[in-house]
Amino acid sequence: MSRATEAERVPAGYRVGDWEVGEPIADGGWGWVYEGRSVRGTDDHPAVVALKFLPTSGLAPRQARGLLECAHREREFGRRTRHPRLIRVLDSLVLDEPDNPELDGAIVLVMERAERSLRQLLAGEAGLADGQAERVLTEICEGLAHLHDLGWVHGDLKPDNVLLMADGSVRLSDFGLASELDGTHGTHAWIPPLGTPDYLPPERWKAPLGERGVQARPSADIWALGVMVHQMFTGGISPFPGATPAARGAAAQEYAGGRSPLRLDPAVPPFWRDLATDCLAPTHEARAACTAGALLARIGTSAHGDEAAADGTGAARARRHRRRRRVVLGAAAATALCAAAVAGWAYVADDNGTKRDGPVHAENVSDTAGPAPITVYNVEPTCRAHAADRDQQCSLGLAIDPLAPYTVANVVTTRVWHGDVLTAQCRLPQGLPVTDEFGTRSTEWYRVRLPGGAADSTAWFPAVRTKDRPALPTCR
Repeated sequence: MSRATEAERVPAGYRVGDWEVGEPIADGGWGWVYEGRSVRGTDDHPAVVALKFLPTSGLAPRQARGLLECAHREREFGRRTRHPRLIRVLDSLVLDEPDNPELDGAIVLVMERAERSLRQLLAGEAGLADGQAERVLTEICEGLAHLHDLGWVHGDLKPDNVLLMADGSVRLSDFGLASELDGTHGTHAWIPPLGTPDYLPPERWKAPLGERGVQARPSADIWALGVMVHQMFTGGISPFPGATPAARGAAAQEYAGGRSPLRLDPAVPPFWRDLATDCLAPTHEARAACTAGALLARIGTSAHGDEAAADGTGAARARRHRRRRRVVLGAAAATALCAAAVAGWAYVADDNGTKRDGPVHAENVSDTAGPAPITVYNVEPTCRAHAADRDQQCSLGLAIDPLAPYTVANVVTTRVWHGDVLTAQCRLPQGLPVTDEFGTRSTEWYRVRLPGGAADSTAWFPAVRTKDRPALPTCR
């Protein structure tokens, strides 16, 4: 929703139960949100709330029933779930205003009052404070993990439905499309075919429409989380190009069909880039292993990796070590599951440009004398077809340090293109993981001579960028 710009539909001072309508907060296609102030004045009653008006006037009977069902679902969800990362629904009412057709029959949800939405934060001129993106994403994942653990799917996760409270903490909101999973063995609930196009996973665009709607699964929330991770570090920019939601949806379909690579902005830090890549695996099956709980474990490892080094008593250090070890083991298992799932959908192209589906396995390499030639391989067919053009967009970088993040600050000025032949001196089996545009991941690097440079001028080339697996000594 965006802040209301039209004349107030609900007049200031209008009474709704124990609340009096104040200033407008937001205005969207489904309804309007106003600030509400308590007229009871008791200590156990919040002084300020948000009043969400869902008008039913002008809707066909079936539409009105659907909206009523969404409101009841949101109220029921709020009654049955309590968590510091989920917005609280305090009450719900239906207005009886025969003299005001626009308000007559409207559903009003009384909710906790937030400071602003994540969408408003991303659109602000001030930008995000240092560390704010990481903290907000962590708390979103906490709420999502709790939601999924309870057996619910949000169904419409997006920055508009992530609210920031006055103290800066995060709440997930707008559970009108939330659905409860039916059973514990993969039977999923059905919801109306609604949602926001920019955050719909590829399978939802072609999902069959049954009598009760389309299936909702937790992996759809994971996809939406991946889109939001990218937006948090790019000022709200989608990872899929396009001037309209429909165009961006088409770009996501091209990616999911293997016809276009996933291009994440370099502004996304390496850890979050890898996490977003896993969240944006193009099929439900590949995404299912990357649960919200598993992703949260990975985030915990990244945020608290140095915790064991903190000062304190021996017992406290031991407790921290045990806690950190549990987080590390959980994150390692989660990463392994996600990596296995990603391998299931990654593909490379053969020399003739034919797509070959399925996992890509590195060959066993023995430590024998080098050096050996390796040929640069670009997985993008268009870059292979026009390699002679030396298009900068198709160039690949050589790293300065294979153990540091593979970013623009960690590459030499010399670029290479598909078909270039490099001289590899040795191999490093466990460098920083690198994932290519189609999801193939590798931790192996080669130390290579710089093209045209002196014999002792070297850099590092990720093994994921070549199809060659020469026998080389291990780099020392």
